[in-house]
Amino acid sequence: MPTVFVRVFKTPDLRKKILFTLGILLLYRLGQNVPVPGVDYRSVTRCIEHGDGNGGLFGLINTFSGGALLELTIFALGITPYITASIILQLLTVVIPRLEALKKEGQAGTAKITQYTRYLTLGLAVLQGAALVAKAQSGGLFPTCPVRAQIVPDTSIFQTSVMVITMTAGTAVVMWIGELITDRGIGNGMSILMFTSLAASFPANLWGIKKSGKILGGWGEFAIVIAVGLCMVCLVVFVEQAQRRIPVQYAKRMIGRRSYGGTSTYIPLKVNQAGVIPVIFASSVLSIPSLIDFGGNSASEWSQWIATNVARGDQPIHLILYFLLIVFFAFFYVAISFTPKEIADNMKKHGGFIPGIRAGRPTADYLSYVLNRITWPGALYLGLIALVPTAALVLFNGSNFPFGGTSILIIVSVGLDTVKQIESQLQQRNYEGFLR
Repeated sequence: MPTVFVRVFKTPDLRKKILFTLGILLLYRLGQNVPVPGVDYRSVTRCIEHGDGNGGLFGLINTFSGGALLELTIFALGITPYITASIILQLLTVVIPRLEALKKEGQAGTAKITQYTRYLTLGLAVLQGAALVAKAQSGGLFPTCPVRAQIVPDTSIFQTSVMVITMTAGTAVVMWIGELITDRGIGNGMSILMFTSLAASFPANLWGIKKSGKILGGWGEFAIVIAVGLCMVCLVVFVEQAQRRIPVQYAKRMIGRRSYGGTSTYIPLKVNQAGVIPVIFASSVLSIPSLIDFGGNSASEWSQWIATNVARGDQPIHLILYFLLIVFFAFFYVAISFTPKEIADNMKKHGGFIPGIRAGRPTADYLSYVLNRITWPGALYLGLIALVPTAALVLFNGSNFPFGGTSILIIVSVGLDTVKQIESQLQQRNYEGFLR
């Protein structure tokens, strides 16, 4: 492994890409620690030390932002608006014929859809920024903190506008540097930024568990957390790499004096075909009721019921809704992203067929049948692994458990994809693979 790292940095192009990515990540982490104008950072620090905001929906979104959300920094919204906008555009592509036509136009159509995604990202950033600022001004962001009213002392329209514009501009910068990593660095830029946000919170959370533990001076809890984290990493790697391979045979064709086709290949269907998108989308949907009640202090029965049962992550109703939404979005996303009819038509055009299955509609029906069968374990796996942080919070008396299922899922998936890209570039230069 050390030799492989040396070879990576001896390759000029690969070295430039890695160093560029690391430089951009340093800039991203710097922005996550610069507070928005008008925020009393000392009061925010006191409220975070008080323990507010670690649980529930805001705690989950705060994890995705690397802790920047509760600290009200310029990158507080992180890449969440961009991810939500991308998912919405993917869903609308199935519904709106114009977007579906653009998707089929190739690179020009993809560029147009990317432009629409950027505009929608800025619109969502304005809405989410306004909701976050209103929540902070009313004290709903830290409900039990004694100095929550001092976090944003000035609640004028001008100051509120400045804060919302700053957060929106921060989202635009995050979107820009993510695209820079994709174009000039290593891996998918947005995924790398999310990886960085999640990994940045690990050291502080682990040390917090060690300090608050009671077994062997905290080292007992520390060892248990590390062991659970390693087991979860092994489980995620196993499921993420699992796939059902559908054999495909191509008929032999004679064109002139040359013979084409006659080869065998397969269609890889992953067990977790949807990735982490159902978890993120389910979190966004569950956060909508809490964001509608900006103040969080409304005396209405509906607001109190939401605050008690939906916003709190340790309540049975929240857990049931979260699990059901993840399962639903797993099937929904697979249905819109994988089209068996289109794949069957392409196979028929090129003379391909699945052994024992007739080409055309029977092939599409067979692919749909197999896909539905393997999506069930993938959806249940996503739902169960996303509930691990809640069980950990109960076991560790409310401590911020670092190895949450969603965090491990994202980190392992992004890590595997990035390593595969590095390995492919090494193999192009006749070097040994990164994983060998």
